[in-house]
Amino acid sequence: QVQLVESGGGLVQAGGSLRLSCAASGSIFSINDMAWYRQAPGKRRELVAVMRSGGTITYADSAKGRFTISRDNAKNTVYLQMNSLKPEDTAVYYCNAVLRVRNRDPLANYWGQGTQVTVSS
Repeated sequence: QVQLVESGGGLVQAGGSLRLSCAASGSIFSINDMAWYRQAPGKRRELVAVMRSGGTITYADSAKGRFTISRDNAKNTVYLQMNSLKPEDTAVYYCNAVLRVRNRDPLANYWGQGTQVTVSS
């Protein structure tokens, strides 16, 4: 059973910073992509940043210059450092991992339970 557990959300004033963490645990053979998504009330879930196993990173335009994604592959953990936060960053942030449970298994998509980030003006 694979689990993704996020932590680090909370309430912060505009201009502040938060660091989200997501640890993947359980039976995991390998992890390809690890990413952060977010979903604001009444909006669709959107990609914030993704870091692929080879190190390639893609950011949403809204995250460029303010957010930094990083990984600790030894710990199967992905981080999202969020600086200069704005009220429009308020959302539930979800961790996502594309991984194989066993060798030769097809890649599968796993999600964390989400962590709330609220930015006050």
